[in-house]
Amino acid sequence: MLQSSGVAVTGVGHKLGSLVEDNETLCRNLDITPEWIIEKTGIERRYLAAPDETASGLSLAAARDAMASAGIDASQIDLIVCCTFSADYRFPALASKIHLDLGVKGGQMMDVQANCAGFVTGLTVASDRMRLDPELRNALVIGVELNSRFISRSNADAAIYHSDGAGAVVLSRIPDAGIVSSAFHTDSSNYEAVRVRGGGSTFTRPDRAFDPAIDTMELNGIATWKQAITHLPTVIRRASEKAGLNYREADFFVFHQANLRLIEYLVRKMGGDMSKTYTNVGRIGNTGAASTAIALSEAVERGRLKAGDVVIFAAVGAGFSFGASVWRWADVKAVNSDPDWVA
Repeated sequence: MLQSSGVAVTGVGHKLGSLVEDNETLCRNLDITPEWIIEKTGIERRYLAAPDETASGLSLAAARDAMASAGIDASQIDLIVCCTFSADYRFPALASKIHLDLGVKGGQMMDVQANCAGFVTGLTVASDRMRLDPELRNALVIGVELNSRFISRSNADAAIYHSDGAGAVVLSRIPDAGIVSSAFHTDSSNYEAVRVRGGGSTFTRPDRAFDPAIDTMELNGIATWKQAITHLPTVIRRASEKAGLNYREADFFVFHQANLRLIEYLVRKMGGDMSKTYTNVGRIGNTGAASTAIALSEAVERGRLKAGDVVIFAAVGAGFSFGASVWRWADVKAVNSDPDWVA
């Protein structure tokens, strides 16, 4: 049996932007067809935030669902980790806003910026903190993006992929379950391939006009594809080896939902089949750091994971950062219905 850490997922939740944009609508401003988008990406539509929606608002909704799923309240949360590159403000941290809005008292909060690999990174950060500090009872880990605020709808390279949404999990202490191992890798050779330069200290906005070349997302899809197919299988293998496992023995995979064709290619390259994973990118688009969390939440809702399953999370983020972690899945429903279990 895998040597599980005892820090496990006990609750999940998610929230999507309230506006739906299908390919036909998007292509009115682009020199491409809906069929081309599906052929290249598998994406049929995207969920975009309404003007009054915020990263903190979507995060709060996802967090409350995850807490209800875990059967805990704000008084039982000791750590909040928000994973995002599109927070409400440059600072303070989005996690502080969630701390305020939930009514959490004390504890620790932080934001993690690893682009689309953020949620997988944040899970490891939070679980490592819990393993080192026995006083931490429960952690709330949130992935959230409002990508649409940084994307021109006339830029096909970026607009065809990205969506808005949030996903959240609660981590708690469960015997014989939870995270087993993780592995990370960085290849910065394509640092400039996916970027938003505006708003950083090099390209601040106070003394200049809005410039779409700087203030919206620039994306090199070919570079991203090459990075992902080169390094994502490697970190999956490394995380599996640390767990004493051949990755092919895993019961289920949850990937960053960047591109359906990319996921299909990776699964084939690794000798697997799509029955051992769950995808929603075709239906909701790429929600950045939120995508792995949202895919996990939907997979749990649909009964795709069962107690004892070996689950591997894997993601790639701009920069480029790669992360994977191996988990022994807990029987969440049984745990949360046990009157003797105390979070």
